[in-house]
Amino acid sequence: MAPLLNGYANGASRHLPNDPSLVALRFSDIPSQIDIPVTGLEAEEAVEVNLEELLDDPTELCTLLEQEGVGKHYWMVIALAYAKQAKVDHAIEILSKGLGTLNRGNPKEKLGPLSLTCWLYLWKSREAPRVLPEGQPVSETRLKDFYLQAATGCLNEASRINPAFPPLFLAKGVLYLLRASLQPPSKAAAPGAPDISDRVETLRQSIKCFEDALRVSAGRNMMATLGRARAYFSLGKYAEALDGYQEVLLKMPHLQDPDPRIGIGCCLWQLGHKEEAREAWERALDLNADSKIANILLGLYYIHDSSHYATTDPSFGPIYKKAMTVYTQKAFKLDKELPLTCATFGSYFMMRKSWATVDNLARKAIEHTDVNAVASDGWYLLARKEHYQDRPDLAKANDFYQKADLARGGGDKGYLPARFGLVQIQILQRDYDGAKFRLEKIIQQSKSTEAMMILGALHAEDVFRSQASGIKEDKSAEVKKATTLLEAVRLAWKDPQKKLTPDTSVLVYLARLYETDHPDKALQCLQQVEQITINDMPNKDPPDGTDADETWAAKLREQLSPQLLCDIGCFHFNAERFDQAREFFQTALNACVKAGEKDEGTDTDALVTSISYNLARTYEAAGLLDEAKQVYEGLLARHEDYTDARTRLAYIELRQNPTEDGPKAMAALYETDSMNLEVRSLFGWYLSKAKRRAPNIAEDQEQRHYKHTLQHHDKHDRYSLTGMGNLYLTTAREMRRDTDQDKEKRRKTYEKAVEFYDKALQLDPRNAYAAQGIAIALVEDRKDLTAAVQLFSKIRDTVKDPSVYVNLGHVFAELKQYSRSIESYEAALTHNRASDPQILACLGRVWLLKGKQDKSPSAMKTALSYSHRALALAPQQIHFQFNIAFVQIQLAQLIHILPESQRTLEDVVKASEGLEEAIESFGEIAQSKNPPYPRHDIEQRANMGRNTMRRQLERAVQSQTEYEEKNAAKLQEARELRDAEIRRREEEKRRVEEQKEAERQKIREERDKMAQLSRELAEKRTEEERRREEAEYTTDEEGERVKRTKKKKGGKRKKKGDDSDTGTEAGDGAEDKAIKKTRKKKKAQSTEPSSAMGSSNEEGGATKSKKKRKRLARRAGKDDKFKSQEMVVDSDSEDDRQAAAQLTNGQDSNDEDGDTEMRDAEEQQKFTRQKPRNRVIEDDDDDEEEDDEEPSNKTTAEVDAEEHGGHTGASFADNPHGNPVDESVGAAGDAEAKELAMSGAPTVVS
Repeated sequence: MAPLLNGYANGASRHLPNDPSLVALRFSDIPSQIDIPVTGLEAEEAVEVNLEELLDDPTELCTLLEQEGVGKHYWMVIALAYAKQAKVDHAIEILSKGLGTLNRGNPKEKLGPLSLTCWLYLWKSREAPRVLPEGQPVSETRLKDFYLQAATGCLNEASRINPAFPPLFLAKGVLYLLRASLQPPSKAAAPGAPDISDRVETLRQSIKCFEDALRVSAGRNMMATLGRARAYFSLGKYAEALDGYQEVLLKMPHLQDPDPRIGIGCCLWQLGHKEEAREAWERALDLNADSKIANILLGLYYIHDSSHYATTDPSFGPIYKKAMTVYTQKAFKLDKELPLTCATFGSYFMMRKSWATVDNLARKAIEHTDVNAVASDGWYLLARKEHYQDRPDLAKANDFYQKADLARGGGDKGYLPARFGLVQIQILQRDYDGAKFRLEKIIQQSKSTEAMMILGALHAEDVFRSQASGIKEDKSAEVKKATTLLEAVRLAWKDPQKKLTPDTSVLVYLARLYETDHPDKALQCLQQVEQITINDMPNKDPPDGTDADETWAAKLREQLSPQLLCDIGCFHFNAERFDQAREFFQTALNACVKAGEKDEGTDTDALVTSISYNLARTYEAAGLLDEAKQVYEGLLARHEDYTDARTRLAYIELRQNPTEDGPKAMAALYETDSMNLEVRSLFGWYLSKAKRRAPNIAEDQEQRHYKHTLQHHDKHDRYSLTGMGNLYLTTAREMRRDTDQDKEKRRKTYEKAVEFYDKALQLDPRNAYAAQGIAIALVEDRKDLTAAVQLFSKIRDTVKDPSVYVNLGHVFAELKQYSRSIESYEAALTHNRASDPQILACLGRVWLLKGKQDKSPSAMKTALSYSHRALALAPQQIHFQFNIAFVQIQLAQLIHILPESQRTLEDVVKASEGLEEAIESFGEIAQSKNPPYPRHDIEQRANMGRNTMRRQLERAVQSQTEYEEKNAAKLQEARELRDAEIRRREEEKRRVEEQKEAERQKIREERDKMAQLSRELAEKRTEEERRREEAEYTTDEEGERVKRTKKKKGGKRKKKGDDSDTGTEAGDGAEDKAIKKTRKKKKAQSTEPSSAMGSSNEEGGATKSKKKRKRLARRAGKDDKFKSQEMVVDSDSEDDRQAAAQLTNGQDSNDEDGDTEMRDAEEQQKFTRQKPRNRVIEDDDDDEEEDDEEPSNKTTAEVDAEEHGGHTGASFADNPHGNPVDESVGAAGDAEAKELAMSGAPTVVS
């Protein structure tokens, strides 16, 4: 791509003047008249021909030109004048006659007219139809190809005269371009293979001709540059094409016909820069408001922009209206024959179903275009027009779709909407396999959501047709493909960039696919459909002043489809959410009523009947039997022959009155509807519950009923097959197994049961009850517990029935996994079987086995509790009474064998009481009519408890009493020790807590004291600063504050001639210099800046100090005999050594001579100017001091503070950095600090 994407080269940011004189218009060099010289007359005479008002028949004019033998210039100018007025045929006729007159002369004279004739033929080619118009004969119509052949003939003749004639290169390039437009686009080649189609070769030849034209013109032929860019664009090399258009715009910025900005915008559009393309086209429209190409391209831009919004979106209308009314309509008014405009307007009239207008515009687009894509749009319009008819001609529509696809290359490079239309035609023709194949190709290339939607729907319909036919066929692959495709479409809705509108049909398909294996996902899909439908309602928002609560949501749901609400209620019912299911069924009934009110012709009776039946089933499942009976009776009042309602009423009667009204209702139902398989199934279930056990299965009433159903009604009745398997399974379980013959007979009975179960599974692979029967047979016959556990686990995931959990509990009990067995039985109790005595008895048995295994009296007590609950629910069942007695015996045996430390006297006494009850129960059970075991065995067990176990428990009571009495004192002592230890630990814990709390309180108090001290020190410091400022500053006569000046104190200096000790003077001078040096060092190291006045004094003091040092040095030079004392020492360390030497030699640091007094006065003055700091100097050199005074416990700072008002300095809080030591001065013990301390000067180091 050119480096200038949106700048100068695009023409978008330049403001060129719209001056017509600067714009090069076509035919602008044609004069308004021309003078034809006439022979035989005077030389100045000629015939004047008006080129603006030409004759309709140029024959006379051509005769004049032939007679006068004029040159080629006259022929060409007159032909161009006719061409300027769009009389191209007359122009070609004139040139043809002119070429005839030029045959007698130099052949090169014919090059110009031949070249012009070629261009005129190219012009005619662009205006000629591409294909034969409908209803016109071939002899009367000349197509584009005819004129291209004529242009080719002209070029060939000119090339024979002079093949290097420069205008021929440009004409050849344009000829190849137009010829390539008539050739079909190349189909997709193999990856990496070069494209060698005729169209591509023709375009390459075109590029070569344009490059030759540029070569001979030294790159100045901008038309050749435009032609090459157009060829690159046709080849799909949009970046190279953009470079060419930008080059033309840079070199000819005023060029408007042709306008390179149009080409720049098209390249930018193809490169994905659609906004920049719009700017380029708008710039072209600014320069030429009547540019039909710029108008239609901008219209297409806004049509594309509107496609990003749904038709219901408020943003869609204004954008689409702007595209059609502002730009497309204007382009159509400028040129009603422009193919691109016709194709664009055709789609608009397609939506308005103006079929005649669509047909006219589409054929114009096909016939007059030299762009394959526009021709493809025209064929597509014709296909859609034919497809949308009430009785479409599918063959014609299919042909038009194929032509539209082939016009853009076909195959992988074809027109996607046309290929999509072909898919729809194939679906209408029931060619589903062909449609699937084509859709898969489309999805591989474009990832079209529409294609994925239809392909997923086709796979889903295959699954639904297979389910409806009842043919056993594995459709899992189709289910997976359908769900994958539809979920991909559903996921694409969430992409904000695609701005797709959700389609509820996709969600409905997904709900049907998920219905069996994933009901929760199916419910989510239906709920999303509900939400989408509510969002599309115009009055979805609640009225002002009301909140969007559940009541308002229920009112909105009443406007939804009753079928949708009913389906959602069914899913809630299957998930055992009966309250929600009831709400949706009631809302669905209200929706049916409103639908009937809106359209009285709508028959809602079937919907109301089905939804009412579902509502009654929901009441029944929720235990509201009276409400369910009321609904069923209402249905029967409307439809007396509604068998399902009668069946459910009979079942409710059986549950409420199993002995009187229930059997009567069941008999009446069977008498009236014995042919109904549902009724026969219910009657078989009734027989299994109410029949008496028959010794022979052939005499069993239930078996006869099932056999009659299979023989005379439906041999594939799955309920009867499963019931037969259950009968044989029960029979085999109760058969004797004493001898081998009995065992063999029992095994064959199990095999017979398995055969019935297997037949039921063949008819319905999801029949979990048949699969459960096979698992039971595996356990009971083959003892294959592991395989049975796997089967039951799979069945448990499919069927939510208590029997599955009961069977799992049986298997786990056999595997001695008692904890898992107990979990399974308790899960069965939670599934509406809490009052089932059989499950309670099973729980008692498992707890008994667990207690025996763990030797746990508590587990056996739990078993005894479940046994009592089972007996309470079924007191007439003698075997439940036997279970209680048996558990009591087992508990007594366990208590007897337990060590004395693991039982209590209470346990033994209760076990003894339970033993007595068991002995009595065994006696009663033995005397009953049908004892669960032989009477002799029961009586023996009672005698064992009466004779043996009773005495054992009596001895156990006695020994347990002695044991507990003996250990009572030990237990009491142990308890006391334990209590004492507990008290000690608690006391220790309390003491530790008190100690920690005391430490925390101490820390808080210390922090409070430190904070208070800091505040006090800060206040004292502030007060000291205020006093010092009052002492240092005063008010002058003008009222301004100025610093006080103090007179220096001290004695006069001795003159040079005074009588004094030379050594003393020398010592004084050395001491004076040392102190001055120290003061200079302090001043240099001070961390605080001096005030303005202080700085001026300091400057003056420095001058005085310098003069004084020189005077002292001269004095020392005269009196001292050592050379080293003639020098002025500037080193601080030398000063320190001199001061230390003076102190060591015992020299008095408090001399009262004049020099010492002056030094003290200067030191005192400097101290008063400096700001005091909290610098505490520790005195670590007490051994070196020779002072005879008693040492003080106060710091030097405190002493100084007492001398100056009792202030002890600032605290650490005054230092913002928290550093109590100023690093700019020496610490306590340094030579300087010692010197100050020995000299009596203040020792607060600033």
